[in-house]
Amino acid sequence: MCTHVLSALFAMLAVLAPATVSAQSAWPAKPLRWIIPWPPGGGADVIGRLTAQRLSDQIGQPVVVENRAGASGQIGTEFAARAAPDGYTLFQGNTTTLSINPGMFNKLPYDPIRDFAPVSLINLAPMIVVVHPSLPVKTIGELVALAKRRPGQLNYASAGPGSSAHLTAEMFRAQTGTDLVHIPYKGAAPAMTDLLSGQVPVMFSDILTPLPHIRAGRLRAITVLGRQRIPQLPDVQTVTEQKGPGDLEVGSWTGLLVPAGTPREIVTRLNGEIAKIVATREFREVLIEAGGGPIHNSPEAFAAFLKRELAVYARAIKDSGARID
Repeated sequence: MCTHVLSALFAMLAVLAPATVSAQSAWPAKPLRWIIPWPPGGGADVIGRLTAQRLSDQIGQPVVVENRAGASGQIGTEFAARAAPDGYTLFQGNTTTLSINPGMFNKLPYDPIRDFAPVSLINLAPMIVVVHPSLPVKTIGELVALAKRRPGQLNYASAGPGSSAHLTAEMFRAQTGTDLVHIPYKGAAPAMTDLLSGQVPVMFSDILTPLPHIRAGRLRAITVLGRQRIPQLPDVQTVTEQKGPGDLEVGSWTGLLVPAGTPREIVTRLNGEIAKIVATREFREVLIEAGGGPIHNSPEAFAAFLKRELAVYARAIKDSGARID
């Protein structure tokens, strides 16, 4: 009797195994959704649509971009976190949604580690330090020296409390022991306006916003807060090259994630597709022109990166007192 039962089980497995393999290999069998938790038209939207279009071309299925903005990116992030883990919902995470928000808000409707499976980073662009030309500094060391000679008198602009610019400046203050004064604005545009006029002499910023003003000589970039120089500003030294104080390396990032529980085979396939996209010259040129830094890494490397970012920003938020309860 046992022999008959085992024979029947083996026969059933023989039938089911090909079906399982076929189901996995059939992905993608329908259009995918690419969730961007920000409004259309911004830098995040540009990166997302560019990547989604190329992914669609490669996998032979439409990749439909959905902008689900609101609440500092929380609405779209929660939507993606609650989506079915079937490989048909892709999420574009970034510094704000997955690195800063967890430290800023007492309660979030998602967990950046538990609710997502990282696929790959797509963009990683270091922050830079820019000053008005009237400020007599050309290196990070000179900025630190000036700030220490004038404690509490040197102002810096940011897009608002808890923004990446604000928190980068707070990390700088903590590492250098300087007393810079935070002047928050309602967005990067008004902050840049006052920086250009000299009302506020210093700003820690991404590359995109100040780049045309730096090229026109209206602003001066004094350092790159990363390990390597950037192609947009090849003559600007990194903080390491300048032997600046501390080891501050801060950048804005964008990455692809999927809901936790998505089959590993799909995560691996998506990672390979992102590698192909990032390797193309056209994609790299467009992203660099937009102020980005194209990058690809493994799901494991992205997961480790995300955990480090969470720890770095949690400390900066605590030190700055910017937390929103």
